[in-house]
Amino acid sequence: MIDLYTAPTPNGWKVSVTLEELGLPYEVHSLELTEGDQRKPEFLKINPNGRIPAIVDRDNDDYALFESGAIMMYLAEKAGALLPEDQKERYQVIQWLMFQMGGVGPMQGQAIVFHRFFEERVQVAIDRYQKETRRLYEVLDTALEGKDYLAADQFTIADIANWSWIRTYEWAGVPVEGLDNLKKWLDRIEERPACQRGVAVPYLRTLDGDNEKFVKETRDKMVLR
Repeated sequence: MIDLYTAPTPNGWKVSVTLEELGLPYEVHSLELTEGDQRKPEFLKINPNGRIPAIVDRDNDDYALFESGAIMMYLAEKAGALLPEDQKERYQVIQWLMFQMGGVGPMQGQAIVFHRFFEERVQVAIDRYQKETRRLYEVLDTALEGKDYLAADQFTIADIANWSWIRTYEWAGVPVEGLDNLKKWLDRIEERPACQRGVAVPYLRTLDGDNEKFVKETRDKMVLR
């Protein structure tokens, strides 16, 4: 059994979608980031960096792991899926996973912060991060020419990682017009039942009468397509 510590963010979805696609049993521990759950001592023992997601693998001596990309690779290796064994194909997947972690995530994350949350509207910063995010989208659009998925001619953790972020492009204020390959890829993955279940985590496991309104508002705000 995997203990998943998460919240409704793209990085959190990367792991919950991976778990759903692999069919691994897991238990969700939902952290309220606005309440500072990620800084509590009990969680810092699992992830000293105080960020989600993190996991504890009860079947492997309570092995704790943080950083979403590392978790995805660990789970894929554990289940023997979503990460090819062939060396060249494997590193194709890893390079696109790193592309998301080093590019799409940081740039789109800053685009969201400056576009949605920064108290002072700093247009030069908004433009800088939105344009760089769009450029990264264009790289992906080119890479997807004539292909259904990013690497190894199959659906992998590279697709999950990038999709989990890019699906919220409207929230970042970044257009996808003219990127037909990217849009088809987004729709293709969105149709996968396991992906739909994964981006509903932790909502499906926390929904009750008291927070139903909050969940709906959050869903709308994050543009969960």
